[in-house]
Amino acid sequence: MANKALATRQKMRVTAAPARPLLKVRNPVAVAARLRAAGPHAKGPGPERQAAKRALRKAKLEPED
Repeated sequence: MANKALATRQKMRVTAAPARPLLKVRNPVAVAARLRAAGPHAKGPGPERQAAKRALRKAKLEPED
């Protein structure tokens, strides 16, 4: 026995190298999230409010008599 002098935890192990490299294990949660139909988030109320302000400034307002 060649490894007789080695301690129990230090025993040499002979492993055969695989013919091709193994594929990396993917995160199943990330794959599921990517396959879902996703899109941009809805716009908040800010752009609507700004557009309304611009429209008010653009409109020709006349004072009431």
